[in-house]
Amino acid sequence: MSDSGDHGTGRPLPAPPRPQGAYVPWVRHGELVVTAGMTPRDATGALQVTGLVGGEVTPEQARRAAATAPDPLPELYIPGAGPGRTPDVVSAARAGGTELVRASEAVVAALADTVTPQGMVGVCALPRTALPDVLAGSPRLVAVLAHVRDPGNAGTVIRTADAAGAGGVVLTDASVDAYNPKAVRASAGSLWHLPVVTGAGLAEVVAACRDAGLRVLAADGAGERDLDALADDGALAAPTAWVFGNEAWGLPEADRALADEVVRVPIHGRAESLNLAAAAAVCLYASARAQR
Repeated sequence: MSDSGDHGTGRPLPAPPRPQGAYVPWVRHGELVVTAGMTPRDATGALQVTGLVGGEVTPEQARRAAATAPDPLPELYIPGAGPGRTPDVVSAARAGGTELVRASEAVVAALADTVTPQGMVGVCALPRTALPDVLAGSPRLVAVLAHVRDPGNAGTVIRTADAAGAGGVVLTDASVDAYNPKAVRASAGSLWHLPVVTGAGLAEVVAACRDAGLRVLAADGAGERDLDALADDGALAAPTAWVFGNEAWGLPEADRALADEVVRVPIHGRAESLNLAAAAAVCLYASARAQR
């Protein structure tokens, strides 16, 4: 591997001193030397993923964890000299061709970017998906996130869209980075189960979805019709792209105007509103049920 590069700046970065012990508590990935205290995000197109497993796992759970992990998963960082508390996951990763890298507890903790890391960190390439490629597959259900800034919400919607059988998720250029560590964890592996498009403008996305035969519905409390009415009318059976806005202020009027219809989720109790991820789950599952 190359010995040059300091977070993509091109400055030479000397190798850290080798400490005493059975292994080296620093790791090198591509042109980036990662040590405790350095940022886990990488400007070279690599992505750290955590939360593959937690606690005691059975061989079957290990196989499911390996299946959920990104494919390919070229490197897996584990602390210490042994398999630790997840020997079955380590065995499954090794069987799949993943390189196992031993590192110190401090380095694994720094890579994990969590207060209580689960003991291993995988490194994979950032998945890249273009909107035309998603729509070329004639999806019947697409989730579009516009101005969604909370990474936990973004990751949860990706996970929900995956569970509902959506053909893709789009995060507009005004939304959070889909590969933010919190978003990656919240997606619980779904980030690699369905195509996720980032960086497109909302008007561009809406026009492309409509050209692909999708009806565009905007979920917003200002909607004139509620979700139950659409379900009763059978309108949700058509291929649909749902647009979800920011949790604090919803969708601006200009964004709502881009949709074919603005729909509100009915509130039958005294709650003022639903959390964004909860509202998205209600809408996506309503469409999924109608389409089946």
